[in-house]
Amino acid sequence: MRAVVVRGFGGPEALMTVDAELPEPGPGQVRIAVAAAGVNPVDLAVRGGVLVRIGFTEPREQSGVGWDVAGVVDAVGEGAGFAVGDRVIGLIDRLDLPLGGYAQHAVLDRGNVGHAPRGASDAEAATIPLNALTADQGLDLLGLSEGETVLVTGAAGGVGGFAVELAALRGLRVVAVAGARDEELVRGFGAEHFVPRGTNLADAVRALVPGGVAGVLDAAMLKTEALEALRGGGSFVAVNHGADPVPRRGTRVSNVWVRADGPRLTELSALADAGRITLRVAGTYPLEKAAEAHARLAAGGVRGRLVLLP
Repeated sequence: MRAVVVRGFGGPEALMTVDAELPEPGPGQVRIAVAAAGVNPVDLAVRGGVLVRIGFTEPREQSGVGWDVAGVVDAVGEGAGFAVGDRVIGLIDRLDLPLGGYAQHAVLDRGNVGHAPRGASDAEAATIPLNALTADQGLDLLGLSEGETVLVTGAAGGVGGFAVELAALRGLRVVAVAGARDEELVRGFGAEHFVPRGTNLADAVRALVPGGVAGVLDAAMLKTEALEALRGGGSFVAVNHGADPVPRRGTRVSNVWVRADGPRLTELSALADAGRITLRVAGTYPLEKAAEAHARLAAGGVRGRLVLLP
């Protein structure tokens, strides 16, 4: 099969299309004929060697790239829990693998796989796993109750957009931060209040929510700027890792370390079919043009997810 890997860190040109041995599923595993693979910021970090430099993973001769996959099960191991022909989505949540989602086939543990939305294209389905699970698990960490207010930064992005929608579904009141041109978009996701990026965030949020919000999901790495909008004793969850703000006023600061959750992926697919969460594809590329997709993502301004079509 064809796969895209990294054997020497660098820019988009470091991505190599190679011939790889077709993987076989073991007990409790499924093999997916990958129809679509999402392109995420973490993939750029893998390609550039960032995760090795900060000690998240060890150097290896070959690194796989890609966390999100959508496709059809074409082989199963004993006790896999899925059948050949099932249309699925999955999350590859390990960093130490020689092959990732940028491939024609991928083998995943059954717990990493859920059923795909029936009414979505493969490209749309591939936007769910990493981003929606990160948003969902980040909201879990905040531990807010219905009616409380949450600030979501980066609300027009892949994680932030899902966070706004999932927070609203939990009965939370959402204050969204994004570029001024994205106000209509994020209000459509369910945000009650909107603050344009570049505004004095703490003052603007506290004018809307006296005393500050109960929780912050920081998908845009605003860090201390967003923390200052948080009430005393509130919860702050950072989506991206590194240089987290120092807690103050009795606040609690944590990171969301996404984990695969197959049953929840199936539930998220059902939400997509019901029109409760929005699947946004910013563009598609053939597998061999993964470098072009990386360059486009690195340039910024992408709304939704870029997707590779193996």
